[in-house]
Amino acid sequence: MTAHTLSVRGLNRATLARQMLLARATLPAPQAIDRLAGLQAQLPVAPYIGLWTRLHDFRREDLARPIEERCVVKATLMRATLHLFSAEDYLQLRATLQPALDQSAGSIARRRAPGLDYERAVEAARAYIAEELRTFAEISAMLSALMRDADVGPLRYTVRTRLPLVQAPVANGWSYPGNPRFALADRWLGRPVPVEQDLRALVWRYLAAFGPATVSDLQTWSGLAKLKEPLQALKPELVTFRDVGGRELLDLPDAPRPGADAPAPARFLPDFDNLLLGHSLRTRIIPAAFHAQVFLPGLRVAATVLVDGFVAGAWKIETARRRASLVIEPFVPFDAPTRAALAEEGERLVRFVAGGEGKGGERSFEVRFEGQR
Repeated sequence: MTAHTLSVRGLNRATLARQMLLARATLPAPQAIDRLAGLQAQLPVAPYIGLWTRLHDFRREDLARPIEERCVVKATLMRATLHLFSAEDYLQLRATLQPALDQSAGSIARRRAPGLDYERAVEAARAYIAEELRTFAEISAMLSALMRDADVGPLRYTVRTRLPLVQAPVANGWSYPGNPRFALADRWLGRPVPVEQDLRALVWRYLAAFGPATVSDLQTWSGLAKLKEPLQALKPELVTFRDVGGRELLDLPDAPRPGADAPAPARFLPDFDNLLLGHSLRTRIIPAAFHAQVFLPGLRVAATVLVDGFVAGAWKIETARRRASLVIEPFVPFDAPTRAALAEEGERLVRFVAGGEGKGGERSFEVRFEGQR
């Protein structure tokens, strides 16, 4: 039987539906983060914006409170990058993703400092962090004293990836400071971190958030390698499609796949948003012509604007003494209705991010388009 072919727009709408970007959802923040299979969190404000753009009437305290209550944690996991997870998802996914973290740490160790006793460094760090919360500056100093004349960079990275660590939040701002303290995950959550792997659970979480998707997409998102053969055992439980290039796509049988003509409202995505990093071939969201404007030097990923479901511009917020401006840089000309929709949504966003008083009194807000009249 020939698998049904999904167009680029069809894949776009299916992914947006799962990412809560066709219509805002009414969910508590931990459940929304579960639905996204983790939320990118390289920058402290980014997950707040990521949930604001996906949830009805989202407020800062809707995320800050479950972080303070340890229902949501910030940790290094997929692709060895920082994400927010519900406590349950972190505990469930950590062991399955550990081989990718080990591979990342091993690659750096082999390149920069082969032959060091990395196991000794990990165990020393475990004992050190168990005593009290530690910053990575403190952990680095401890490692330097432990292994004098060693390159501390690979040691520090190995600790970050090998030990299940979570960042300790603060009770102001965007929950996490620029120089956070770290805790052992089992101590912070009061539960052991399971060591049993569960690839099926990982695949189901991924497809629910990013499907339909190829094996290569799953590998790109997770950082795991050589998944083609293990996934063969799971295929009888899945449905398959083809994309316009003939690649096989896997999906959950009951996952949403709205039509390619489903309306997609204007949306603002934060820096490093999940939607832009979940696939090996990203044209379902990012037109190929705009790739260099989204993926920037220094491994940065721009804050972007979605128009009709696809990236069509970038944005930033500029603040002055008594004014906050959301500045939109279109990648293509916007018609009048699109500009009006972005201006309305953008003013709500800038008020969410920069609300409150500026220096000298109450702050005003504006949305400005650059490079297009």
